[in-house]
Amino acid sequence: MKKGIHPEFKEAVVKCACGAEFITKSTVCNISIEICSQCHPLFTGKQKLVDTGGRVGRFQRRYGKS
Repeated sequence: MKKGIHPEFKEAVVKCACGAEFITKSTVCNISIEICSQCHPLFTGKQKLVDTGGRVGRFQRRYGKS
């Protein structure tokens, strides 16, 4: 491998929207995410609607659910 062309690999703090934080390795120092393993429905067993681009709200308005 060539020397001096690769980015520095350092510890990074990952912060989730639910408030969970963990440390990993990355080329950037801080990473913000919306869903982690502590709040994802697959791991928690609870249903959670994730609104991407207003799709959930648009569906509820269209079909009369509030």
